[in-house]
Amino acid sequence: GGPFIGCRVVAVDGVPGHANLFYAGTVGGGIWKSTNNGISWKNISDGKLGGSSASIGALAVAPSKPSVIYAGTGEDDIRNDMIPGDGLYKSTDGGKTWKYSGLKDTHSFSRIIVDPKNPNVVYAASMGHVFVPGPHRGIFKSTDGGKTWKKILFVDDKTGAIDLTMDPSHPKVLYAAMWQAQRMPWGLIDGGPGSGIYKSTDGGAHWTNI
Repeated sequence: GGPFIGCRVVAVDGVPGHANLFYAGTVGGGIWKSTNNGISWKNISDGKLGGSSASIGALAVAPSKPSVIYAGTGEDDIRNDMIPGDGLYKSTDGGKTWKYSGLKDTHSFSRIIVDPKNPNVVYAASMGHVFVPGPHRGIFKSTDGGKTWKKILFVDDKTGAIDLTMDPSHPKVLYAAMWQAQRMPWGLIDGGPGSGIYKSTDGGAHWTNI
């Protein structure tokens, strides 16, 4: 098991063809790597992300190029003591080094998905600033490896994206779970007309509430 520090783990990914290789993102201890099927773990992010947050909400390895890893800071489990993030980070060498890759103002990530054939096409889901309504919620897409991002699904300033999945056989087919929710120190306001499941068949250009 492990890692023994870092608090809860909400983000895990592996590498196809490498059964013993796994990456894990913790909500208070950064990113960890195991090369022996989880028997032992090594931290690969301490002092390397360049930001102030050690909270990882989402993590994804590019299926077509496993040396490329995307990690979103800021957990999606919107507790009253959650740690906000400071953007998305990218590694092109299997986690040895990391560079800032945008979306600093989102504050949280719930899911990152990389196109199975193109490591530069990336989707990121965010609950945004969960303690206040705002524009930093929804689904974002990059087609240049994280250099630039476009918001492709926004419901309203009280609704964020709590999950996102892709049809592995049809990468342009996406499903997004949108959640109307606002965290407060003493409670949680959640549910409402903003919540719903959305589907896209064109890589996020258009969405339908299903």
